[in-house]
Amino acid sequence: MSDKTFPYTRLSPEELKCRMNELGVDAIPFLFIINYMADAGYVINKEELDDNYIRWQFHTIPVERKVYPDFQWQTHPVSKEVYADKFHFVKQQIQRGNSFLTNLTQPTQISTNLSLEEIYEMAYAPYKLWLKDCFLVLSPETFIQIKAGEIKTFPMKGTIDASIPDAENRILQDEKEMAEHATIVDLLRNDLSMVAEDVQVTRYRYIERINTMQQDLLQVSSEITGRLPEHYRDQLGDILFKLLPAGSICGAPKAKTLEIIKEAEGYERGYYTGVCGYFDGKNLDSAVMIRFIEQMDDGLVYKSGGGITFRSELDKEYEELIQKIYVPVS
Repeated sequence: MSDKTFPYTRLSPEELKCRMNELGVDAIPFLFIINYMADAGYVINKEELDDNYIRWQFHTIPVERKVYPDFQWQTHPVSKEVYADKFHFVKQQIQRGNSFLTNLTQPTQISTNLSLEEIYEMAYAPYKLWLKDCFLVLSPETFIQIKAGEIKTFPMKGTIDASIPDAENRILQDEKEMAEHATIVDLLRNDLSMVAEDVQVTRYRYIERINTMQQDLLQVSSEITGRLPEHYRDQLGDILFKLLPAGSICGAPKAKTLEIIKEAEGYERGYYTGVCGYFDGKNLDSAVMIRFIEQMDDGLVYKSGGGITFRSELDKEYEELIQKIYVPVS
């Protein structure tokens, strides 16, 4: 992400934490954007937000979205042969006991007749974020929500084409998907326990439907909740950084899996799979930055992937990577 076209100061991890803590203490609303490795990002006071450079909507259904009837969309994913080398490396690491779950992602060149801002105006997603000449996020996945001292996270693992016969039952009974989801729920339950008390899984493996311009998908999620200490607003930045990187987009155990990802993927995620969010002066809502399109020097790149476990099959994982290259339309 180039700072040349973005009029906000990029901050270090310590600067990010301090700024979030300061604004939290004073109950001043702010937007934050933090990259995948949690080593750079932005904290922007609400009064300084300029929609010529940054636009966002979290859990907001606009009265009217723009329609582009001539919308064109072509994808040029990495070949299965190239993906297979990375997949087998990850499986080898899992078989050696170095990871139980590894999130493997890849960049895909895309072609479209719309700008990122036009796609932002057309698409629907629970979390939308557009940065001028940088990237677009159309994320379905919450990172954390904080309201009245309660913290929640919603790990999202498991995707299937909704048109497949008995799709809901098939994904809920799939042993690989069950194991992957259980692993990430356990990881995030442990993560929340570092910042909260009375951590519980309040909903486990429920189904949500996602509509895209290509097909409808079913997505499996869970809900985990905990209770924060009394003066949590004084330490919003510290709380957030204890949970980064987001467990759902790396794997378990987190530290070793991050090393495996770096070696396997062969590209920089940048802000993809980082987090963005908004503090309104009382409550905080945030997203994992997936369903991510980045403006590169030579065109647009869509970054996507999925979780690999010892039960994963090459063809299914490659297909999931491609399935996730979409624009949500309703």
